[in-house]
Amino acid sequence: MKIEQLAKRQKRAFREGKTLAAAFRKEALRRLLGAIEEYQPQIEDALMKDLNKPPFESYMTEYGLVADSIKNTLASLDRWTKKRHIAAPLAQFPSDCYTIYEPYGEVLILAPWNYPFLLAMEPLAGAIAAGNCCILKPSEYAPATAKVITEIVEKALPGWLASVVTGGQETAQQLLEIKFDYIFFTGSPAVGKEVLKKAAVHLTPVTLELGGKSPCIVEKSADIRLAAKRIVFGKFLNGGQTCVAPDYVLVQRQVKEELVRWMIHWIRVQFGEKPLERWDYPKIINARHYNRLMGLMEGQAILAGGKSEPFMLRIEPTLLDEPDWESPVMSEEIFGPILPILSFDSIFDVERMLKTKEKPLALYLFTSRKIVEDYILSRCSFGGGCVNDTVIHVAVSKLPFGGVGNSGIGSYHGKRTFETFSHEKGIVKKFALDIPVRYRPYTKGKNRLLHLFL
Repeated sequence: MKIEQLAKRQKRAFREGKTLAAAFRKEALRRLLGAIEEYQPQIEDALMKDLNKPPFESYMTEYGLVADSIKNTLASLDRWTKKRHIAAPLAQFPSDCYTIYEPYGEVLILAPWNYPFLLAMEPLAGAIAAGNCCILKPSEYAPATAKVITEIVEKALPGWLASVVTGGQETAQQLLEIKFDYIFFTGSPAVGKEVLKKAAVHLTPVTLELGGKSPCIVEKSADIRLAAKRIVFGKFLNGGQTCVAPDYVLVQRQVKEELVRWMIHWIRVQFGEKPLERWDYPKIINARHYNRLMGLMEGQAILAGGKSEPFMLRIEPTLLDEPDWESPVMSEEIFGPILPILSFDSIFDVERMLKTKEKPLALYLFTSRKIVEDYILSRCSFGGGCVNDTVIHVAVSKLPFGGVGNSGIGSYHGKRTFETFSHEKGIVKKFALDIPVRYRPYTKGKNRLLHLFL
Protein backbone atom coordinates (compact mmCIF):
# COMPACT_ATOMS: atom_id res chain seq x y z
CA MET A 1 0.00 0.00 0.00
CA LYS A 2 1.28 3.46 -0.91
CA ILE A 3 2.19 5.82 1.92
CA GLU A 4 -0.58 8.29 1.04
CA GLN A 5 -3.19 5.51 1.04
CA LEU A 6 -1.88 4.18 4.33
CA ALA A 7 -2.14 7.62 5.91
CA LYS A 8 -5.68 8.11 4.63
CA ARG A 9 -6.74 4.74 6.03
CA GLN A 10 -5.37 5.64 9.45
CA LYS A 11 -7.02 9.08 9.40
CA ARG A 12 -10.35 7.46 8.53
CA ALA A 13 -10.01 4.92 11.34
CA PHE A 14 -9.24 7.65 13.84
CA ARG A 15 -12.22 9.75 12.74
CA GLU A 16 -14.43 6.71 13.31
CA GLY A 17 -13.30 6.68 16.97
CA LYS A 18 -11.77 3.20 16.93
CA THR A 19 -8.90 4.13 19.26
CA LEU A 20 -10.76 6.16 21.88
CA ALA A 21 -11.68 3.48 24.44
CA ALA A 22 -9.01 2.86 27.09
CA ALA A 23 -9.84 -0.86 26.97
CA PHE A 24 -8.96 -0.96 23.26
CA ARG A 25 -5.65 0.80 23.83
CA LYS A 26 -4.70 -1.57 26.65
CA GLU A 27 -5.50 -4.62 24.56
CA ALA A 28 -3.35 -3.23 21.72
CA LEU A 29 -0.47 -2.70 24.16
CA ARG A 30 -0.85 -6.23 25.52
CA ARG A 31 -0.63 -7.65 22.00
CA LEU A 32 2.40 -5.49 21.26
CA LEU A 33 4.12 -6.60 24.48
CA GLY A 34 3.33 -10.24 23.73
CA ALA A 35 4.88 -10.00 20.27
CA ILE A 36 7.96 -8.25 21.66
CA GLU A 37 8.44 -11.00 24.23
CA GLU A 38 7.98 -13.67 21.54
CA TYR A 39 10.57 -11.99 19.32
CA GLN A 40 13.23 -11.42 21.98
CA PRO A 41 15.81 -13.78 20.34
CA GLN A 42 15.26 -12.14 16.94
CA ILE A 43 15.60 -8.67 18.49
CA GLU A 44 18.93 -9.63 20.06
CA ASP A 45 20.16 -11.15 16.79
CA ALA A 46 19.19 -8.02 14.86
CA LEU A 47 20.98 -5.70 17.27
CA MET A 48 24.06 -7.89 17.02
CA LYS A 49 23.95 -7.65 13.22
CA ASP A 50 23.41 -3.90 13.10
CA LEU A 51 25.66 -2.73 15.95
CA ASN A 52 27.45 -5.83 17.26
CA LYS A 53 25.55 -5.21 20.50
CA PRO A 54 25.84 -8.20 22.88
CA PRO A 55 22.65 -9.70 24.39
CA PHE A 56 23.35 -8.28 27.86
CA GLU A 57 23.60 -4.75 26.51
CA SER A 58 20.60 -5.30 24.22
CA TYR A 59 18.48 -6.23 27.20
CA MET A 60 19.86 -3.49 29.47
CA THR A 61 19.55 -0.61 27.01
CA GLU A 62 16.78 -1.63 24.61
CA TYR A 63 14.54 -4.68 25.06
CA GLY A 64 14.26 -4.48 28.84
CA LEU A 65 13.48 -0.75 28.84
CA VAL A 66 10.75 -1.17 26.21
CA ALA A 67 9.09 -4.09 27.99
CA ASP A 68 9.22 -2.29 31.34
CA SER A 69 7.77 0.88 29.80
CA ILE A 70 4.80 -0.95 28.28
CA LYS A 71 4.10 -2.81 31.54
CA ASN A 72 4.15 0.44 33.51
CA THR A 73 1.85 2.06 30.96
CA LEU A 74 -0.62 -0.81 31.19
CA ALA A 75 -0.66 -0.52 34.98
CA SER A 76 -1.17 3.26 34.88
CA LEU A 77 -3.31 3.97 31.81
CA ASP A 78 -6.70 3.97 33.55
CA ARG A 79 -5.40 6.56 36.00
CA TRP A 80 -3.77 8.68 33.31
CA THR A 81 -6.93 8.87 31.20
CA LYS A 82 -9.20 10.04 34.03
CA LYS A 83 -10.34 13.65 34.11
CA ARG A 84 -8.33 15.79 36.51
CA HIS A 85 -10.37 18.17 38.62
CA ILE A 86 -9.01 21.53 39.73
CA ALA A 87 -10.38 24.09 42.15
CA ALA A 88 -12.77 26.50 40.44
CA PRO A 89 -11.98 30.20 40.94
CA LEU A 90 -14.45 32.38 42.78
CA ALA A 91 -15.22 34.30 39.58
CA GLN A 92 -16.64 31.10 38.01
CA PHE A 93 -18.75 30.03 41.00
CA PRO A 94 -20.62 27.71 40.83
CA SER A 95 -18.77 25.43 38.40
CA ASP A 96 -16.70 22.32 37.98
CA CYS A 97 -13.28 22.77 36.32
CA TYR A 98 -11.32 19.84 34.96
CA THR A 99 -8.95 18.71 32.22
CA ILE A 100 -9.23 15.70 29.94
CA TYR A 101 -6.77 14.18 27.50
CA GLU A 102 -7.56 13.51 23.86
CA PRO A 103 -5.31 11.89 21.23
CA TYR A 104 -3.90 14.07 18.48
CA GLY A 105 -4.94 11.69 15.70
CA GLU A 106 -2.41 10.31 13.25
CA VAL A 107 1.21 10.62 14.33
CA LEU A 108 4.53 10.05 12.61
CA ILE A 109 7.53 8.61 14.46
CA LEU A 110 10.97 8.90 12.85
CA ALA A 111 13.42 6.69 14.74
CA PRO A 112 17.26 6.71 14.75
CA TRP A 113 19.79 3.94 14.28
CA ASN A 114 21.85 4.07 17.49
CA TYR A 115 19.21 2.48 19.73
CA PRO A 116 17.01 1.31 16.88
CA PHE A 117 14.60 -0.85 18.89
CA LEU A 118 14.19 1.29 22.02
CA LEU A 119 13.81 4.63 20.25
CA ALA A 120 11.23 3.25 17.83
CA MET A 121 9.10 1.08 20.11
CA GLU A 122 8.89 3.26 23.22
CA PRO A 123 7.38 6.23 21.35
CA LEU A 124 5.12 3.85 19.40
CA ALA A 125 3.75 2.36 22.62
CA GLY A 126 3.18 5.84 24.03
CA ALA A 127 1.35 6.98 20.90
CA ILE A 128 -0.97 3.96 21.07
CA ALA A 129 -1.54 4.44 24.80
CA ALA A 130 -2.69 7.98 24.09
CA GLY A 131 -5.15 6.73 21.48
CA ASN A 132 -3.41 7.70 18.25
CA CYS A 133 -2.90 5.91 14.95
CA CYS A 134 0.75 5.80 13.99
CA ILE A 135 3.18 5.45 11.11
CA LEU A 136 6.64 4.42 12.27
CA LYS A 137 9.75 4.79 10.14
CA PRO A 138 12.81 2.98 11.55
CA SER A 139 16.29 3.96 10.41
CA GLU A 140 17.57 2.47 7.19
CA TYR A 141 21.02 2.28 8.82
CA ALA A 142 19.82 -0.55 11.11
CA PRO A 143 18.09 -2.80 8.55
CA ALA A 144 18.02 -6.00 10.60
CA THR A 145 16.27 -4.27 13.50
CA ALA A 146 13.89 -2.49 11.12
CA LYS A 147 12.89 -5.88 9.69
CA VAL A 148 12.15 -7.31 13.15
CA ILE A 149 10.19 -4.20 14.14
CA THR A 150 8.08 -4.57 11.00
CA GLU A 151 7.31 -8.20 11.80
CA ILE A 152 6.39 -7.40 15.42
CA VAL A 153 4.05 -4.54 14.51
CA GLU A 154 2.37 -6.49 11.70
CA LYS A 155 1.84 -9.45 14.00
CA ALA A 156 0.48 -7.46 16.93
CA LEU A 157 -1.47 -4.55 15.47
CA PRO A 158 -3.83 -3.84 12.56
CA GLY A 159 -2.38 -1.62 9.84
CA TRP A 160 -5.02 1.06 10.36
CA LEU A 161 -3.69 1.47 13.92
CA ALA A 162 0.07 1.19 13.41
CA SER A 163 2.21 0.55 10.35
CA VAL A 164 5.94 0.47 9.68
CA VAL A 165 7.31 2.20 6.60
CA THR A 166 10.90 1.40 5.65
CA GLY A 167 13.22 3.25 3.33
CA GLY A 168 15.86 5.95 3.22
CA GLN A 169 15.93 9.72 3.03
CA GLU A 170 13.54 9.84 0.09
CA THR A 171 10.92 7.92 2.07
CA ALA A 172 11.36 10.26 5.04
CA GLN A 173 10.87 13.27 2.79
CA GLN A 174 7.74 11.71 1.32
CA LEU A 175 6.33 11.14 4.81
CA LEU A 176 7.08 14.71 5.86
CA GLU A 177 5.02 16.07 2.97
CA ILE A 178 1.90 14.47 4.47
CA LYS A 179 -0.13 16.39 7.04
CA PHE A 180 0.17 14.48 10.31
CA ASP A 181 -1.35 15.58 13.60
CA TYR A 182 1.94 15.11 15.49
CA ILE A 183 5.56 14.30 14.60
CA PHE A 184 8.05 12.66 16.96
CA PHE A 185 11.65 12.74 15.70
CA THR A 186 14.88 11.46 17.23
CA GLY A 187 18.14 12.33 15.51
CA SER A 188 20.64 15.08 14.88
CA PRO A 189 19.98 18.81 15.29
CA ALA A 190 20.66 19.35 11.57
CA VAL A 191 17.95 16.91 10.48
CA GLY A 192 15.68 18.08 13.30
CA LYS A 193 15.69 21.57 11.80
CA GLU A 194 14.53 20.14 8.47
CA VAL A 195 11.74 18.18 10.20
CA LEU A 196 10.64 21.36 11.97
CA LYS A 197 10.51 23.25 8.67
CA LYS A 198 8.28 20.58 7.13
CA ALA A 199 6.05 20.47 10.20
CA ALA A 200 5.66 24.25 10.15
CA VAL A 201 3.97 24.10 6.74
CA HIS A 202 1.01 22.29 8.34
CA LEU A 203 1.40 23.83 11.83
CA THR A 204 2.04 20.29 13.09
CA PRO A 205 3.27 20.07 16.70
CA VAL A 206 6.53 18.21 17.18
CA THR A 207 8.80 16.56 19.68
CA LEU A 208 12.45 16.75 18.62
CA GLU A 209 14.85 14.56 20.57
CA LEU A 210 18.22 15.78 19.34
CA GLY A 211 21.77 15.68 20.60
CA GLY A 212 24.70 17.97 21.19
CA LYS A 213 28.03 18.06 22.95
CA SER A 214 27.21 16.90 26.47
CA PRO A 215 29.93 17.89 28.96
CA CYS A 216 31.18 15.83 31.89
CA ILE A 217 32.66 17.99 34.67
CA VAL A 218 35.00 16.45 37.24
CA GLU A 219 35.70 18.75 40.18
CA LYS A 220 38.68 18.12 42.46
CA SER A 221 36.55 16.97 45.43
CA ALA A 222 35.05 14.06 43.45
CA ASP A 223 35.78 10.39 44.07
CA ILE A 224 38.16 10.21 41.10
CA ARG A 225 38.41 6.41 40.93
CA LEU A 226 34.62 6.00 40.86
CA ALA A 227 34.16 8.96 38.50
CA ALA A 228 36.54 7.40 36.00
CA LYS A 229 34.70 4.05 36.17
CA ARG A 230 31.31 5.62 35.54
CA ILE A 231 32.56 7.92 32.79
CA VAL A 232 34.09 4.97 30.93
CA PHE A 233 30.79 3.08 31.22
CA GLY A 234 28.65 5.96 29.98
CA LYS A 235 30.94 7.10 27.20
CA PHE A 236 31.79 3.79 25.59
CA LEU A 237 28.36 2.16 25.93
CA ASN A 238 27.19 1.17 22.43
CA GLY A 239 30.57 2.22 21.04
CA GLY A 240 29.97 5.82 22.09
CA GLN A 241 26.93 5.99 19.82
CA THR A 242 24.60 7.32 22.50
CA CYS A 243 22.92 10.73 22.30
CA VAL A 244 23.49 11.35 26.02
CA ALA A 245 27.06 10.01 26.16
CA PRO A 246 29.64 12.39 27.66
CA ASP A 247 31.05 14.18 24.62
CA TYR A 248 34.04 15.64 26.44
CA VAL A 249 35.45 15.77 29.97
CA LEU A 250 36.31 18.97 31.80
CA VAL A 251 38.51 18.03 34.73
CA GLN A 252 40.02 20.32 37.35
CA ARG A 253 43.72 20.58 36.64
CA GLN A 254 44.86 19.27 40.05
CA VAL A 255 43.22 15.87 39.48
CA LYS A 256 43.55 15.46 35.70
CA GLU A 257 46.51 13.06 35.84
CA GLU A 258 44.77 10.87 38.40
CA LEU A 259 41.53 10.81 36.41
CA VAL A 260 43.31 9.83 33.18
CA ARG A 261 45.20 7.07 34.98
CA TRP A 262 42.00 5.60 36.40
CA MET A 263 40.14 5.92 33.09
CA ILE A 264 42.85 3.93 31.33
CA HIS A 265 42.59 1.36 34.12
CA TRP A 266 38.82 1.01 33.77
CA ILE A 267 39.00 0.83 29.96
CA ARG A 268 41.29 -2.18 30.37
CA VAL A 269 39.04 -3.74 33.01
CA GLN A 270 35.84 -3.27 31.01
CA PHE A 271 37.16 -3.90 27.49
CA GLY A 272 40.39 -5.84 27.96
CA GLU A 273 43.90 -5.15 26.73
CA LYS A 274 42.81 -5.62 23.10
CA PRO A 275 39.22 -4.36 22.69
CA LEU A 276 39.25 -4.81 18.91
CA GLU A 277 39.67 -8.58 19.38
CA ARG A 278 36.60 -8.94 21.61
CA TRP A 279 33.59 -10.55 19.92
CA ASP A 280 31.20 -8.28 21.83
CA TYR A 281 32.89 -4.94 21.19
CA PRO A 282 30.42 -2.62 19.39
CA LYS A 283 31.00 -1.50 15.82
CA ILE A 284 30.41 1.87 14.19
CA ILE A 285 27.11 1.80 12.30
CA ASN A 286 28.56 2.27 8.80
CA ALA A 287 31.68 3.25 6.82
CA ARG A 288 30.67 6.91 6.48
CA HIS A 289 30.47 7.40 10.25
CA TYR A 290 33.65 5.35 10.76
CA ASN A 291 35.60 7.57 8.35
CA ARG A 292 34.19 10.70 9.97
CA LEU A 293 35.38 9.52 13.41
CA MET A 294 38.82 8.65 12.10
CA GLY A 295 39.03 12.15 10.65
CA LEU A 296 38.19 13.70 14.03
CA MET A 297 41.28 12.05 15.55
CA GLU A 298 43.70 13.37 12.93
CA GLY A 299 46.39 15.58 14.44
CA GLN A 300 45.20 15.02 18.02
CA ALA A 301 47.34 13.98 21.01
CA ILE A 302 46.19 10.52 22.07
CA LEU A 303 46.36 9.53 25.74
CA ALA A 304 45.01 6.00 25.22
CA GLY A 305 43.57 3.90 22.40
CA GLY A 306 43.50 5.23 18.88
CA LYS A 307 43.72 1.90 17.06
CA SER A 308 41.04 0.86 14.61
CA GLU A 309 39.82 -2.02 12.46
CA PRO A 310 38.43 -0.72 9.13
CA PHE A 311 37.04 -4.06 7.94
CA MET A 312 34.93 -4.49 11.10
CA LEU A 313 34.26 -0.74 11.49
CA ARG A 314 35.60 -0.68 15.04
CA ILE A 315 37.64 1.92 16.94
CA GLU A 316 39.28 1.41 20.32
CA PRO A 317 38.11 3.46 23.32
CA THR A 318 40.21 6.55 22.75
CA LEU A 319 41.16 9.44 25.04
CA LEU A 320 42.37 12.70 23.50
CA ASP A 321 44.50 15.23 25.35
CA GLU A 322 43.52 18.92 25.36
CA PRO A 323 42.24 19.35 21.78
CA ASP A 324 41.78 22.90 20.55
CA TRP A 325 38.27 24.25 21.10
CA GLU A 326 38.08 25.21 17.43
CA SER A 327 39.04 21.75 16.15
CA PRO A 328 36.38 19.54 14.51
CA VAL A 329 36.39 17.10 17.44
CA MET A 330 35.31 19.95 19.74
CA SER A 331 32.92 21.69 17.36
CA GLU A 332 30.69 18.78 16.32
CA GLU A 333 29.03 15.96 18.24
CA ILE A 334 31.39 12.99 18.26
CA PHE A 335 28.95 10.06 18.52
CA GLY A 336 31.68 7.46 18.77
CA PRO A 337 34.29 5.98 21.16
CA ILE A 338 36.46 9.12 21.26
CA LEU A 339 36.63 11.23 24.42
CA PRO A 340 38.51 14.54 24.62
CA ILE A 341 39.82 15.48 28.06
CA LEU A 342 40.38 19.15 28.86
CA SER A 343 41.45 20.80 32.12
CA PHE A 344 40.08 23.83 33.96
CA ASP A 345 41.20 25.87 36.95
CA SER A 346 38.00 27.26 38.45
CA ILE A 347 34.39 26.05 38.40
CA PHE A 348 33.47 29.63 37.48
CA ASP A 349 35.50 29.21 34.29
CA VAL A 350 33.44 26.11 33.45
CA GLU A 351 30.18 27.97 33.87
CA ARG A 352 31.33 30.89 31.71
CA MET A 353 32.60 28.54 28.99
CA LEU A 354 29.42 26.43 28.88
CA LYS A 355 27.29 29.53 28.45
CA THR A 356 29.12 30.27 25.18
CA LYS A 357 28.06 26.88 23.77
CA GLU A 358 24.75 25.47 22.55
CA LYS A 359 22.63 24.00 25.32
CA PRO A 360 23.49 20.27 25.53
CA LEU A 361 21.14 17.31 25.86
CA ALA A 362 22.92 16.14 29.03
CA LEU A 363 25.39 17.34 31.63
CA TYR A 364 27.29 15.24 34.15
CA LEU A 365 28.93 16.59 37.27
CA PHE A 366 31.23 14.74 39.64
CA THR A 367 31.74 16.49 42.96
CA SER A 368 31.31 15.93 46.69
CA ARG A 369 30.64 19.61 47.39
CA LYS A 370 26.97 20.63 47.57
CA ILE A 371 27.84 24.23 46.82
CA VAL A 372 29.42 23.20 43.50
CA GLU A 373 26.47 20.96 42.66
CA ASP A 374 23.96 23.75 43.32
CA TYR A 375 26.02 26.29 41.38
CA ILE A 376 26.36 24.24 38.20
CA LEU A 377 22.81 22.88 38.18
CA SER A 378 21.30 26.31 38.69
CA ARG A 379 23.57 28.28 36.36
CA CYS A 380 23.93 25.92 33.38
CA SER A 381 21.09 25.02 31.00
CA PHE A 382 20.84 21.44 29.69
CA GLY A 383 18.23 18.79 29.01
CA GLY A 384 18.91 16.49 31.97
CA GLY A 385 21.76 14.65 33.58
CA CYS A 386 23.39 13.13 36.63
CA VAL A 387 25.45 14.09 39.63
CA ASN A 388 28.23 11.56 40.25
CA ASP A 389 27.19 9.27 37.40
CA THR A 390 26.52 9.27 33.66
CA VAL A 391 23.61 8.37 31.32
CA ILE A 392 21.50 6.50 33.91
CA HIS A 393 18.93 9.29 34.16
CA VAL A 394 17.43 8.09 30.86
CA ALA A 395 16.46 4.78 32.54
CA VAL A 396 14.33 6.46 35.23
CA SER A 397 10.87 6.35 33.69
CA LYS A 398 9.37 8.89 36.10
CA LEU A 399 11.87 11.55 35.04
CA PRO A 400 11.16 13.57 31.88
CA PHE A 401 13.74 13.08 29.14
CA GLY A 402 14.32 15.72 26.48
CA GLY A 403 16.51 18.55 25.33
CA VAL A 404 16.42 22.31 25.48
CA GLY A 405 17.34 24.84 22.82
CA ASN A 406 19.53 23.22 20.17
CA SER A 407 19.27 19.82 21.86
CA GLY A 408 15.53 19.39 21.43
CA ILE A 409 11.92 20.37 21.89
CA GLY A 410 9.61 18.50 24.27
CA SER A 411 10.17 15.45 26.45
CA TYR A 412 8.90 11.93 27.09
CA HIS A 413 9.27 8.77 29.25
CA GLY A 414 6.63 7.28 31.52
CA LYS A 415 3.50 9.38 31.89
CA ARG A 416 5.25 12.17 30.00
CA THR A 417 5.14 10.00 26.85
CA PHE A 418 1.36 9.64 27.19
CA GLU A 419 1.09 13.42 27.68
CA THR A 420 3.37 14.12 24.72
CA PHE A 421 1.03 12.28 22.37
CA SER A 422 -2.11 13.84 23.92
CA HIS A 423 -3.81 17.21 23.87
CA GLU A 424 -4.95 18.32 27.32
CA LYS A 425 -8.32 20.09 27.15
CA GLY A 426 -9.49 22.45 29.87
CA ILE A 427 -13.24 22.35 30.61
CA VAL A 428 -15.48 24.55 32.77
CA LYS A 429 -18.90 23.03 33.54
CA LYS A 430 -21.36 25.62 34.83
CA PHE A 431 -24.41 24.89 36.97
CA ALA A 432 -27.91 26.38 36.88
CA LEU A 433 -27.35 29.04 39.53
CA ASP A 434 -26.55 32.19 37.55
CA ILE A 435 -24.79 35.22 39.04
CA PRO A 436 -25.64 38.26 36.87
CA VAL A 437 -22.53 40.36 37.54
CA ARG A 438 -21.00 39.70 34.09
CA TYR A 439 -24.06 40.73 32.09
CA ARG A 440 -24.89 44.22 30.79
CA PRO A 441 -25.78 46.82 31.81
CA TYR A 442 -22.57 47.49 33.75
CA THR A 443 -23.01 49.48 36.97
CA LYS A 444 -20.79 50.82 39.71
CA GLY A 445 -21.99 48.07 42.00
CA LYS A 446 -21.12 45.39 39.45
CA ASN A 447 -17.73 47.03 38.94
CA ARG A 448 -16.97 46.72 42.66
CA LEU A 449 -18.04 43.07 42.63
CA LEU A 450 -15.96 42.37 39.50
CA HIS A 451 -12.84 43.71 41.20
CA LEU A 452 -13.64 41.69 44.30
CA PHE A 453 -14.04 38.42 42.36
CA LEU A 454 -10.97 38.85 40.17
